Amino acid sequence: MNTTRGHRDERDEHGERQELARLLPPPPYLEMAPQPLKEFLLNEIDPHHRAPTPAPARLVRRRPRLLAVTAVAAAAAVAVVVSTQGGGTPADKAPPASAASVQLLDRVAQAAYTQPRSQARDSQYSYVKTVGHSTSLSEAPGGGMQRATTTENLEQWVAVDGTRPGLQRGTGGEKQIPAPGGGSLNSPTYKLLAALPTDPEALLKQIYADADLNHGTGSGSTTGPDQEVFTGIGDLLRRSVAPPEVSAALYRAAGHIPGVVTVDDAVDAAGRHGIAVARTHNDERSEWIFDKQTLRLLGERTVLLKDGPWGKAGDEVTSVAVVARGLADAPGRAPTTKSN
Repeated sequence: MNTTRGHRDERDEHGERQELARLLPPPPYLEMAPQPLKEFLLNEIDPHHRAPTPAPARLVRRRPRLLAVTAVAAAAAVAVVVSTQGGGTPADKAPPASAASVQLLDRVAQAAYTQPRSQARDSQYSYVKTVGHSTSLSEAPGGGMQRATTTENLEQWVAVDGTRPGLQRGTGGEKQIPAPGGGSLNSPTYKLLAALPTDPEALLKQIYADADLNHGTGSGSTTGPDQEVFTGIGDLLRRSVAPPEVSAALYRAAGHIPGVVTVDDAVDAAGRHGIAVARTHNDERSEWIFDKQTLRLLGERTVLLKDGPWGKAGDEVTSVAVVARGLADAPGRAPTTKSN
């Protein structure tokens, strides 16, 4: 057996797609490895169906992510009134964000807002470079499990307006990535981020409306909207280049998520110490790490709070550090305009 911890989704109005969606399991925090759709559906309809002997089962643990939506759907979601307590699932029973975390996020937002506003051109590319690592578990010879750390370094170029292919260069090599078009909260372009509301409450409603689609009441999700929104905002801030006013609104919006607290000292994947805001889910604490002086986002990590198969309390299971970002004139080129 092999398990991997890594850094996930459209509804169709036609009945056939809806029937398939009914048969397929909801996306849990622990996901089954991909299985041929035909065999899965046959087993659901006829439990006595004998499928060919499969390869050893593989469970994949994935970080929850915001559901991908079109820019039009995202804009329409602003009008949806969604409680910041999420969909009322058991996973959402958390106290309000601590006063210290709200204060820190407000200071971070002020620092982000004062950064120079990049005059992004449609012909340019958002550039982000990260270094990091994740944890994997594999079956050891003779039984038992062994824990290993996998390096995950990445450079990525995404077209500002989403109309051209981008480039991804990482530990596994280099590959072209498809043009994202209008983009989504799951795969944002600079242009999509620039169009987001800069009012924190309106922005948070939009993001919660998106998260509620797969993690709200009745969804069967064990993650819940609050953790999904915290993770999704963290992804937007870490993996993208956004106008300063949008970054500031994202930070202030996070101060309204229940369960958010501060951590006095945290270390990113590049070894830099900082102060963090964090949220705990399933005995794992997700931390956004900031430089204590400049309040610039350094990175993000997930730390175990209890001993388990992934390690002991205090161990990191994922860690990512942002080492460079900005706007580049072409894929593969260094940024001409740097951004925080």
